[in-house]
Amino acid sequence: MTHDDLGPAGLPSRHLLAVDDLGVEGIARVLAVADSFAEVGRRANPKVPALRGRTVATLFLEDSTRTRLSFETAAKRLSADVLSFSAGSSSLNKGESLRDTVATIEAMGVDALVVRHRSSGTPHRVAAWAPGLAVVNAGDGWHQHPTQALADLYTVAGALGRPGDDPLACFAGLPVAVVGDVRHSRVARSLVAAYAAVGARVTLVAPPTLLPPSLEGWPVAGVSHDLDATLAGARVVSLLRLQAERGSGAYVPSLREYTARWGLTAERAARLDPAALVLHPGPVVRGVEVASDVADLPCALIGDQVRNGLVVRMAVLFLLLGHDAVADTGPTRLAAAPSARRGRQEAAAGAPRGAADA
Repeated sequence: MTHDDLGPAGLPSRHLLAVDDLGVEGIARVLAVADSFAEVGRRANPKVPALRGRTVATLFLEDSTRTRLSFETAAKRLSADVLSFSAGSSSLNKGESLRDTVATIEAMGVDALVVRHRSSGTPHRVAAWAPGLAVVNAGDGWHQHPTQALADLYTVAGALGRPGDDPLACFAGLPVAVVGDVRHSRVARSLVAAYAAVGARVTLVAPPTLLPPSLEGWPVAGVSHDLDATLAGARVVSLLRLQAERGSGAYVPSLREYTARWGLTAERAARLDPAALVLHPGPVVRGVEVASDVADLPCALIGDQVRNGLVVRMAVLFLLLGHDAVADTGPTRLAAAPSARRGRQEAAAGAPRGAADA
């Protein structure tokens, strides 16, 4: 894929439904733009008018705290208007179909719709029903959670450093262990696709019962049922939550045994490479997937993942909706603050000189 293959919004597709929608250059583009918004977050007023006049709606039909707040905060920091829909407070509770709800949202003039749903494939259906919207998948069933994977990549890249001009160079041959409930995890599917795309070597580590029935099409370097043997060679350890709400409890004898064999205990953490990084997409169940004291170690980047998720989602929304601002994208120009570009455009149209920073 070349720069010319990217769509008018700076990404290969007008939607972000799965990591595969991005490709290597799309991933690099998101990480580069996220850098510029990380700088924005350090300002006294962490807002830019990059999406002023745009409207972003969140449609979350499955419980969420981090992802929902992250997307809504990201949109507000870009100065977009935000509408929030949930099953309990919408007409879905009165029997309206999801398709009609989406049609209603589209008729309101919304520009982007962020969708979370317990059924795999729902964001794809929404994108087909509402071709006028940019649709972002915020998690669908066991399928994908692309922005979480992008946040993890951004977190790892920041911790390892980015030699030269290639923001993805640090991933070449990087040994990554994805540990835990792979079977029920959309994060695992997105992580494997993302890491493989940028050249990392992923090993899945799980009991046989918590692996998918088939790994055909999974671009992994290997599969292991021995956590202790795998940890020694891992530079990144990405832990997955044991998803009891999806029935994972039926696949292990007990939580105690799961922790004893597959949890990142203090004893196991002590044997990690001193430079190893520990990640967890949250919510963290302390004492099950990871010991409480291990979750608080400097090598555990769980808080960084949350902070970085915000700037990554700012980057995704900007690239999908900020058409006029990305015509000449390059990491250097995008890092030069979207507000400055918007200010030049508004000044050319006769707007007051200070309007762009209001």
